[in-house]
Amino acid sequence: MALKWAALVASALLACVLSLFYGAADLSIAQVGQCVFQGCKNTTDELIFWEIRFPRVAIGFLVGVGLSVAGATLQNVTRNSLTDPYLFGVVAGAGLGASVATLLFSNSVAAELGISSLTNGMSFSIALPAAAFLGALFAVSLVQVLVASALGRRTEHLLLAGVAVSFMLGAFSHFLLFIAEPFAANKVVFWLMGSLARAEVWYAWVMLPVVVSSVAVLLLFGRHLDAMLLGDDTAKTLGVNTRFMRMLSLGICAALTACIVSYCGGIGFVGLMIPHIVRHWVGVTTRTLLLGCVLLGGTFMVLVDIVARTALVGQEIPIGIITSAIGSIFFFIAIRQRS
Repeated sequence: MALKWAALVASALLACVLSLFYGAADLSIAQVGQCVFQGCKNTTDELIFWEIRFPRVAIGFLVGVGLSVAGATLQNVTRNSLTDPYLFGVVAGAGLGASVATLLFSNSVAAELGISSLTNGMSFSIALPAAAFLGALFAVSLVQVLVASALGRRTEHLLLAGVAVSFMLGAFSHFLLFIAEPFAANKVVFWLMGSLARAEVWYAWVMLPVVVSSVAVLLLFGRHLDAMLLGDDTAKTLGVNTRFMRMLSLGICAALTACIVSYCGGIGFVGLMIPHIVRHWVGVTTRTLLLGCVLLGGTFMVLVDIVARTALVGQEIPIGIITSAIGSIFFFIAIRQRS
């Protein structure tokens, strides 16, 4: 078992180090070493390493951690190993928020509404994730309201409500994109595919406390979550407040997913794949599962990001396309194994 954990740690470190070298402009070992230990020798290297490459590695790792932990927690709480955090309707809500922001920043719409002075004084790169985050929270809140009366009895209602909310909000966002200016709509469409291309340093500082605090709380209540795997009745006999734990866990999953989606767009299947692999590799208890997801989830996302920015010359593949391609195959394999 110790060798497995050592392999996970080594893989995470190796993936992060490799990601510092590769991109639209590759950096040599000497350049990276000088930037880390002595300071970059020119402004170009400094810009690439500290403003683009390093923040992107950090954000990619945090995204992988957050989605994997959210997926593992949601699967344990619902006792359904094929559950994904995006069933909350978070992506659809974030897309609606992004579509609204795009429409408001359109010159013609802003002029008609008389908010040109407001939109002109605000950066679209800040407004987009902010609006997406609010939209994601709205979607999560709507799902929670729909299932509030039945949540303590049947968690399947949560999944059904999430699917319904996703379709409803998706329809609204598609309509807004249809009437928006084509260039602005293309920005949102690319963003919804999931990408780290627009990663900035402050993104990491926003995501770090959310991810770290969420993982810490879930680890703290690890034994309670283990008890819930045995069923609500058994957990109650062990002194676990199942309704509180379910609400707490779902709230953490929603916050994690909403935070990630608002900055990086829709990156699917990570929360489905990684917990499955970790369960088979290191164990099924909650604390073991979460720590494994931290290491493997971060490693996976960093490696996928390397592929996204190096597979095609002169352009970048949205991460969501790659994870969806891998995830769909994994999903079919998982279904086959269950049957």
